[in-house]
Amino acid sequence: MGPYKKLWFALIGVLIVTFSLLGYYGVEVYRQAPPIPAQVVSEDGKVLFDREGILDGQTAWQSVGGMQLGSIWGHGAYQAPDWTADWLHRELTAWLELAARQTHGQSYEALAGPAQAALRERMRAEYRGNRVDAAEVLKLSALRAQAIAQTAAYYDLLFSDAPSLQKSREHFAMKENTLPSAERRRQLTQFFFWTAWAAATERPGQKVTYTNNWPHEPLVGNQPSAENIVWSIASIVVLLSGVGLLVWAWAFLRKQDEPLPAPAARDPLSTFALTPSQRGLGKYLFLVVALFVFQVFVGGFTAHYTVEGQQFYGIDVSRWFPYALTRTWHIQAALFWIATGFLAAGLFLAPLINGGKDPKFQQIGVDVLFWALVAVVVGSFAGNWLAIAQIMPPQWNFWLGHQGYEYVDLGRLWQIGKYAGILLWLVLMLRGVVPALLTKGGDKNLLALLTASVGAIGLFYGAGLFYGERTHLSVMEYWRWWVVHLWVEGFFEVFATTALAFIFSTLGLVSVRMATAASLASASLFMLGGIPGTFHHMYFAGTTTPVMAVGASFSALEVVPLIVLGHEAWENWRLKARAPWMENLKWPMMCFVAVAFWNMLGAGVFGFMINPPISLYYIQGLNTTPVHAHAALFGVYGFLALGFTLLVLRYLRPECRFSTPLMKTAFWGLNAGLVLMIFTSLLPIGILQFHASVSHGLWYARSEEFMQQPLLQNLRWVRTFGDMVFIVGAVAMALQVVLGLLGRSFTPRPSQRLVGAAAHP
Repeated sequence: MGPYKKLWFALIGVLIVTFSLLGYYGVEVYRQAPPIPAQVVSEDGKVLFDREGILDGQTAWQSVGGMQLGSIWGHGAYQAPDWTADWLHRELTAWLELAARQTHGQSYEALAGPAQAALRERMRAEYRGNRVDAAEVLKLSALRAQAIAQTAAYYDLLFSDAPSLQKSREHFAMKENTLPSAERRRQLTQFFFWTAWAAATERPGQKVTYTNNWPHEPLVGNQPSAENIVWSIASIVVLLSGVGLLVWAWAFLRKQDEPLPAPAARDPLSTFALTPSQRGLGKYLFLVVALFVFQVFVGGFTAHYTVEGQQFYGIDVSRWFPYALTRTWHIQAALFWIATGFLAAGLFLAPLINGGKDPKFQQIGVDVLFWALVAVVVGSFAGNWLAIAQIMPPQWNFWLGHQGYEYVDLGRLWQIGKYAGILLWLVLMLRGVVPALLTKGGDKNLLALLTASVGAIGLFYGAGLFYGERTHLSVMEYWRWWVVHLWVEGFFEVFATTALAFIFSTLGLVSVRMATAASLASASLFMLGGIPGTFHHMYFAGTTTPVMAVGASFSALEVVPLIVLGHEAWENWRLKARAPWMENLKWPMMCFVAVAFWNMLGAGVFGFMINPPISLYYIQGLNTTPVHAHAALFGVYGFLALGFTLLVLRYLRPECRFSTPLMKTAFWGLNAGLVLMIFTSLLPIGILQFHASVSHGLWYARSEEFMQQPLLQNLRWVRTFGDMVFIVGAVAMALQVVLGLLGRSFTPRPSQRLVGAAAHP
């Protein structure tokens, strides 16, 4: 540990404390999850359905795309309704209408105010009361059973091809006959009922529902709880305290920056001869840009469904490529190409760490990993199509088709294949890193941190295998966010920071000591908020108040290190001028500068916008979420992967120069397109939905009535401009990478020739 002992102990302490919190309250998720009744019966003892029927409905929901077609408990896609909020509101209004006619002989709307208020109060008492007995039997009144039957009949028609609801399916971007089997549609309604029941029923001995009073639904008394408001205020206090402490530490505790080392006359990495395994990385870079372009085009295609529903400029394409499928492919392609970019960067570094030589059979391992990635991509995409087309047998869906859960949509067999590939990557990395760690002499602390981050990436994806097809929804959400938040936003962040520090120190642009200290400090800050901050995704997923408290407090700390990203961007920017040969790395460096900017805006500003419980209570499941998702996923990890891709390309094809016109088009097109997409469409729609959610309830903010207003339709059309600018940037980026791999060079200006001569004497 040497001079970094305090930093290492701080990181180890952070990991022990934060994983203890994540594990302890993870057990609470299991213990306090909303019960799935063994039976649901009416007052006369008639069995309406049972636990197995509800779980069968869960699997039916998974098979149509699950979270890619509407959302449950606020998690999922945004065009169709949130099925929990929508079912609850429809059942409540059905109950009021039935009760009004039973009690007063006229419709609810025709009643005077006092009579309506009396019915609403009676309904709240019935719905919020917990009627599950010791035998786990849920008893419902005859009136509620009728309301459930009416609501189920609507959903049965909606998920079929009934002409009466064709326009609604179009507005919700649902294909005709979404779920052909009448039996499975019946089971689907049972699952939707259960999610709404948990959202309206109070926990035993408490005055909040199993979902902490979410969604906002005035009819049943769902309002923000006192704990929601308290921990929202606490999270802001924690954020301000964290920022203040960071500023004080930055000003008083950090040591004076040591002078930057004198840069080498020649790019140090260009002195290494490429190894066979490094030469084999070209196909990885091609896969990165191929999947990137596919993802961008299918994303534009998916966005168009929000305005035409079932058509693409008048052509009915939903029969073959419905919204749920293209959105699945859009998200999965992003995860695949970003991960491939990171894997390629690691595989490029491994031989350099190993003294410029390949371990035995490294090239074979690199080739096997590549074709394994291709097989998983093709297999999982084909499985998604077969599942959503309802061609795949139901019993195969979870394993080969569509898991139904956003970001981990690929069938379980393909997920296992992906994990096997990541473990192979881990082995390939360790074969290059471990020998270097075991050699005597030199400062190995940065290398040790890089090794730890590689190990975490290799192992923690396995958390996604800890739930099954019929696992309780709350438990599944716990493990899903281990992958989506902890694996992606936590360990990939540490790997990226450490890998960049290692590259910059190897290039001689910063000292090893500065790079190591900065990486260790950054890792502690990322993990302190990031690990227990995983719970901020689970405020309303059937969890208790302590989960909300931990999630709100620690997720606020995630924003703290982003305060200094302006300084990081400046540091990366000024490294471009450290040596003449750095001109060859201008565009990778520009991508890393963009990462710092979007980390601040996308992860910081837009992330905290939806983090406090009181904020998320009203905007979970609205278009404010994709604002954060697009700005953080592409803005941070996308630009990181593209930066790594350009960096590796630079050394795989040292004779090739980046085209300035192409790279300017690529870089500024991607940034401008993302800005336009967010600020001209997604964010304005999200703000309008936010107002509707506060005023009327989440059901209304996601309803057909609200979303089909001319203003919102126009805002969705406006997104086309941002999408087109982004697509142009993506194509330019892909073209540059492909031309570079093919060895196509561009005639440099005289000044560039001098730079090239200095870099390659």
